[in-house]
Amino acid sequence: MDDFRSDTVTRPDAAMRAAMAEAPVGDAVYDDCPTTRRLEAMAAERLGQQASLFFPTGTQSNLAGLMAHCGRGDEYLVGQMAHAYRYEGGGAAVLGSIQPQPLANEPDGTIALSSIEQAIKPDDFHHARTRLLALENTFGGLVLDEAYVAEATGLARRHGLATHLDGARLMNAAVATGRDAETISRPFDTVSLCLSKGLGAPVGSVLAGSADLIEAARRIRKMLGGGMRQTGILAAAGIHALERNVARLADDHARAARLADVLSGFAELGAGPARTNMVFMTPAAIDVDAFGRFMAERGILVGGRHGTLRWVTHLDVDDGSIDRVRAACEAFFASAPSRIRQHRLG
Repeated sequence: MDDFRSDTVTRPDAAMRAAMAEAPVGDAVYDDCPTTRRLEAMAAERLGQQASLFFPTGTQSNLAGLMAHCGRGDEYLVGQMAHAYRYEGGGAAVLGSIQPQPLANEPDGTIALSSIEQAIKPDDFHHARTRLLALENTFGGLVLDEAYVAEATGLARRHGLATHLDGARLMNAAVATGRDAETISRPFDTVSLCLSKGLGAPVGSVLAGSADLIEAARRIRKMLGGGMRQTGILAAAGIHALERNVARLADDHARAARLADVLSGFAELGAGPARTNMVFMTPAAIDVDAFGRFMAERGILVGGRHGTLRWVTHLDVDDGSIDRVRAACEAFFASAPSRIRQHRLG
């Protein structure tokens, strides 16, 4: 099976499983699990922050970060298409009583600085108090421009706002640009990093920030049900991922670029260029569902919604996977109805 639905579908290899099996453990709720503490110290150092905290999921890590900055009735500014706003169940509003103020994302994933400034509410009891700006990097596979991040976070600070980065795929951004993770993380007060997207761990994210914010997040994590016990077994996978699976993200990016070349050879698929480890396609002349079924019948899985398909490369995808996609696409168009072939000729 060649599974391109997400980089979350990876399975631990033998070396990662061995590290998990051999990990010294304690009770992480008592903060005496040595492997978990090692992971948290490593993540804080890599991200250039004072401290970090292990979470079971990136959704919970993001939510704890938002709640550490905002109280009930406060507001955070966030992109309309940001994962923390659009795909995390409305947790900030439901569980944190935090009002989101979604703002339009530009094609490059940024939010216009003028939109951010205009959305900051005046100190007036008619309005929710604007407390936080949340950005995401990578955003749909796109790396946020370093100068933009500096301007946006600087604008937030001038207005007394805190800043949070959903850095689920921050390491992809680092590898793609040649910058270290600390440089990307430094402008933000809190940063969430996913260990199970691209890095290959089966479970887990970390939230990094100042010692005070992370201590506040520890209490919030308990309230959210994220206080776990012998987490060293999972933390060992995260350590293995940070030590061995960051530099190899370049392989995923190279395969995504090759995949984009393959897909772009079939004009009807509407494939765009690679975005780090992602390729998006919006077919204009074929039945998207039929295409997905055809691929699945040949052992190739691809995800998407609203007529757009997203292909994601990861450590369980190899060069042979790309070759099989090419062959399957050729077979699809060879067997397609005549109207599709006519459209191609036209």
